[in-house]
Amino acid sequence: MRTYPGFLSALLFALTTFCAVAQAAQAAQAIDRPVDKLLLIKSERSLQLLHKGEVLKTYRISLGKQPKGAKQREGDQRTPEGIYFIDWRQKSANFNLSLHISYPNQRDRERAEKAGVNPGGMIMIHGTPSSAEFPDWFFRGLDWTEGCIALNNADMREVWDYVADYTLIEIRP
Repeated sequence: MRTYPGFLSALLFALTTFCAVAQAAQAAQAIDRPVDKLLLIKSERSLQLLHKGEVLKTYRISLGKQPKGAKQREGDQRTPEGIYFIDWRQKSANFNLSLHISYPNQRDRERAEKAGVNPGGMIMIHGTPSSAEFPDWFFRGLDWTEGCIALNNADMREVWDYVADYTLIEIRP
């Protein structure tokens, strides 16, 4: 059997280039309308960016280590459920970029007070740790946070750019 190393190299280069261009085109898919709401569906592990009810883009997310049920108290490792706002943002040394969610809302505080517990706080949408020990891909498909919502760092950079402070976020079971 005769081989054609030059042809195979060229074919491999062409296929690699095609895949890279296709991925870049998909990643560069710009959102041309303002995001007016975030919809997070915990059971689907999805975060949707919306404009007037239309889904502009969807991202895969990770949740708290106890993903079922709404956050009840500090330390329960659950992600809240309800209506909140993105109320501030920061560049995080531990998790790259992060957007703060206005948890606890009034209903959360009342429920926690009635139960005699601290509702907790500091719920963020953030990226993955900056660590050579645990690269971005390591966290895909895991629920690993203490109750926050995590995206891979490339997706988090996009969300950071598209979502303004005081944007509504609805978190559903």
